[in-house]
Amino acid sequence: MTRTSAPGSEAGRAGGFTLIELLVVVALIAIASATISLSLRDPTELQLQREAQRLAALLETARAESRASGLTVRWVPKAVKTGEDFHFDGLPRTLQLPSRWLGDPVAVTIENASAVNPGLVLGPEPVIPAQRLLLQLGNQRVMLATDGLSAFDVVQ
Repeated sequence: MTRTSAPGSEAGRAGGFTLIELLVVVALIAIASATISLSLRDPTELQLQREAQRLAALLETARAESRASGLTVRWVPKAVKTGEDFHFDGLPRTLQLPSRWLGDPVAVTIENASAVNPGLVLGPEPVIPAQRLLLQLGNQRVMLATDGLSAFDVVQ
């Protein structure tokens, strides 16, 4: 006696996936890959954002030291000293702040800078002039600014 199964029962079904199951899996893969690709940022943009946040913190450190010590402190990009990307003029010798970018060198343009006044004024007055500087790496740009009262921060 041969055993047969009724049509539509599990025992008689050939192995495989239905079209609906395949469509659901393909849709899930498409959604996951789209989410991942949108969440990945341009490495140049990410580096520039990191450099901007780091520079804002360094500028605020120098600004606080300038107010505390009563010394006039300036930040100057592309310092004259060999191997420096920027320099803090006027800080006490006991405070050594970084003078290099973490990654590729960043181009800096200071608004309203002149040959006489090439850098940012950081103090010692509690209220400094409103200042803006543009950081550029490749085709990415970020603006750091202060209104003179608040801290330097990234503005879009």
